[in-house]
Amino acid sequence: MDTVDNNAENLESQGPATGQPTVEVEANAEPANPNTVRLDTPIKRGSHLLKEITLRKPASGELRGIHLAELLNMDVTSLIKLLPRITQLTAPEAAQLDPADLVAIGVKVTGFLLQKQTKKDASLLA
Repeated sequence: MDTVDNNAENLESQGPATGQPTVEVEANAEPANPNTVRLDTPIKRGSHLLKEITLRKPASGELRGIHLAELLNMDVTSLIKLLPRITQLTAPEAAQLDPADLVAIGVKVTGFLLQKQTKKDASLLA
C-alpha cells in the first residue's frame, strides 16, 4: 500500500500528459537588461508607477560637476545629481528613492566607472 501512495504522490508532481516533472516559474524574474534595477519601492508618476529604472553609461560630459571619487563612494548627493542625466528619473524623483533602491542603482553606477579589465581582475579576487 505504501508503494502505491508514493507512486500517486510522484504522479501529482509530474506534468499532466507527458509524465515529466513540472517547473514553477517565479513571476518577478530579473530584468532582461543588466542595467535595469527593479525597485523595491516603486515611484509614483501621475497615475503610473515606475517599477524599474534603466540606467545607461554616462558620457564624460554628463559627469561635469560631479567628483568621480564621490560617485565611487556612492555619495548620495552625487548620485542624485547624476541620475536625471542617465535615467528617466527627474531630480525630485531621484531624491525620493528608497535608500535600498539608491544603493542598488549606485552599484550599477560604480560599475560604469570601472574599466572592463579592472572588473575582470576584481572578479578573480572575489
